[in-house]
Amino acid sequence: MSTSPYANILTADGWRLGTLTSDAGRISALHAAPVNPANNTYGYVLPGFVDLHVHGADGHNVMDGADAAVAIARRHAQHGTTAMLATTVNAPHSRLLASLQALAEPIEHRAAGAARYLGVHLEGPYVNGERLGGLPAHARTAVMDEVEQYLAAVPVRVLTLAPELAGHAEIIQQLTARGVRVQIGHSLGSYEDGVAALQHGVAGFTHLYNAMSVLNHRAPGMVGAALAHAHYSELIPDLIHVHPGAMRTAFRAIPKLYCVTDASVATGLPDGEYRKDEGRTITKCMGGVRLPDGTLAGSALTMDVALRNLVGIGLTLEDASNRVSRYPAEYLGVADRGRLGIGAWADYVVLDRALMVQRVVVEGDVVVG
Repeated sequence: MSTSPYANILTADGWRLGTLTSDAGRISALHAAPVNPANNTYGYVLPGFVDLHVHGADGHNVMDGADAAVAIARRHAQHGTTAMLATTVNAPHSRLLASLQALAEPIEHRAAGAARYLGVHLEGPYVNGERLGGLPAHARTAVMDEVEQYLAAVPVRVLTLAPELAGHAEIIQQLTARGVRVQIGHSLGSYEDGVAALQHGVAGFTHLYNAMSVLNHRAPGMVGAALAHAHYSELIPDLIHVHPGAMRTAFRAIPKLYCVTDASVATGLPDGEYRKDEGRTITKCMGGVRLPDGTLAGSALTMDVALRNLVGIGLTLEDASNRVSRYPAEYLGVADRGRLGIGAWADYVVLDRALMVQRVVVEGDVVVG
């Protein structure tokens, strides 16, 4: 049994001042009264961050095996992430399948000091080879027999694809029926392609604005389809991938837009050159991560920085918290994470008034502080 510090707690029912108690990994009691945090100087207890798009950290890639995946989950836990998806990239079938099989163990058993892996985000390989962004050049059209092997290896919770590719409408329908959240990403499809894909069951969009057909007033593209019709979408709020003005536009248009890091192997490392995947080199410089030709290749973002960036561009702390915790959990259909209430997992982050991490608790276990 453990108890949080006396603080402003963002519960599922709003702000409360007091403490929460956990037992057997779940919240067992809230000893707190309604409060406006502006009227005191106490710190904050927020739901742990839920990151649905994580490739790596500390020089490790989730495709490099179980030990790498554990190291990545530990690094992100240091920054307040309590639950996450291991996110893969385009690769030949045998390589991708082996990587997924190696992820089964860290997904099944959370390592000490680490965030919980909720499953896998398969970012490709079923994307448009003309819109790879930072992905390796192993894009291909989806075949359900191949996808079935991936689904059998690990719980694939999210899959990114380009809906304009032949046969993908049927794939979207089949995966949606299996409970997989299919997202549009790395796509050159039209606005009409995007609308049709949503009708076929697409649930969201991968790193909105990036690696998709842009918004033009006569050709709205995938960005236009998202802004006009999406209920959920992910966005990278590192202030490099997307301009703050475009971020605010998306927040107004998409009710439950949530934020991800798209964190790469360079996350947690100093500026320099690093091996990314498939033998490629990336450079981390001034917060950005790029391929030799200047293309953005993931980020060096952590979720605590994401939260501060959101507040910095004008969101309230409650709104920002929802976008890094509650909405991504809801998107996956996970009701007992991303929010603080009796019976929920005791996943929370303690912040000071400057929104700096003081303590991180994952399933009742203190992993920071």
